[in-house]
Amino acid sequence: MTGAKERLEMFRDLLAEARRALDLSFGFELWDGSTVPVDLAPHAMRLVIARESVIASLLRRPTLDTVINAHVAGLLDLKNGTIFDLAAQRPRGKVARQLRGVSKLKALKTAFQFLKAPANMPRPLDGVKDNPDARDGKPETNKRNVAYHYDVSNEFYQLFLDPEMVYTCAYFTPDWHNDIAKAQFDKLDMICRKLRLQPGERFLDIGCGWGALICHAAQHYGVKATGVTLAEEQAKIAREKIARLGLQERVKVVLKDYTQMEGEFDKISSIGMFEQVGLRNHAEYFSSVNRLLRPRGLYLHHTIARRAKRSDKAFQKLKPEYKALTRYIFPGGELDHLGMSVANLERHGFEVHDVEAWREHYQHTTRLWWENLNARRAEAEALVGPEKTRMWLIYLAGCSLAFERAAVGVNQTLASKRTRGPAGLPSTRADLYSSTGSNQPR
Repeated sequence: MTGAKERLEMFRDLLAEARRALDLSFGFELWDGSTVPVDLAPHAMRLVIARESVIASLLRRPTLDTVINAHVAGLLDLKNGTIFDLAAQRPRGKVARQLRGVSKLKALKTAFQFLKAPANMPRPLDGVKDNPDARDGKPETNKRNVAYHYDVSNEFYQLFLDPEMVYTCAYFTPDWHNDIAKAQFDKLDMICRKLRLQPGERFLDIGCGWGALICHAAQHYGVKATGVTLAEEQAKIAREKIARLGLQERVKVVLKDYTQMEGEFDKISSIGMFEQVGLRNHAEYFSSVNRLLRPRGLYLHHTIARRAKRSDKAFQKLKPEYKALTRYIFPGGELDHLGMSVANLERHGFEVHDVEAWREHYQHTTRLWWENLNARRAEAEALVGPEKTRMWLIYLAGCSLAFERAAVGVNQTLASKRTRGPAGLPSTRADLYSSTGSNQPR
């Protein structure tokens, strides 16, 4: 019977052959400390496989979930490089075609021996199940979903967000070189300008997070702002901020489901919240926004979207990385496509005036978040543990790469509550992009 030492030698030989076939520029470090190639420079980037049980587990369950579990458990990791470096050095062309030069007999013999090896790799995420009821749209389910993601701890999010704690796509103007604080300020201001906020108007932000937008709108545009959220930890910070800024008379945070909101508002925004609604609940969502908005009132719909497919059936087929995101990071989350959002707005009494794509802005935003969290990794691990820290790092990096490759996008859609006659908007959008100090505090 082949033992652990023989399995290691067989795997090392096969890995070296595959590396040559794929023309990889990075190497590998195996569980005994050896490297492939054997002369790999000490500072060269390498993929570290810490236990042979990782290979045995991958052979038995060759899924993305197994890879993620191995990484989160610290058994599959990168040394002397990042996931962005690894993505930049991925093989060009079709991998299957490039691997034709690798001996199939050698691969089969190696796989057979590892199928007999122990597959006792830790799987720290196996307890996180994909719950189909997470998308039922009930207030109690929504609250549970939100708590899972946002109530990790305020201190954890402070490690990588800007000082105002904005956890949505930033806006980089006039170029890509601004830091995250400036880019988030410019995003908040652009939202206010698109909504044409005026002093004294009633403004509602659905999914208000830590209160950055409602405070910005009250401070710089003089509105009476209401934020609604289901995240108790976020509401706590938002209320503390409102008190610190002396905005109690003009800004409030309501801890409830958006469907339970009452009143009438002149302007409404939803910035990065819609992804949590779920496809089956879109009608209720847009009807709720329409009910809360005054006639000719403006609504800004800011959401991540997938690309439309040839058919609705094809769109509903989800890739493994998307399933992993909704299971481990955003339970209950579902992305629509831009056409679906526009159609739903029109079906539920809105007139669409403008759509702006911010895909590359979110690519840069998530990359900066990753860099911030990675730089403070030790602090994050002390707060939430190494496993959750690794999960968040791979989530932020994966999002940045997905936006870079245009696998997903993000759009800001401006609409008004439809009525006959003029919508009351300027004849052009030129003032929104004026460089005459419109991005400065007022």
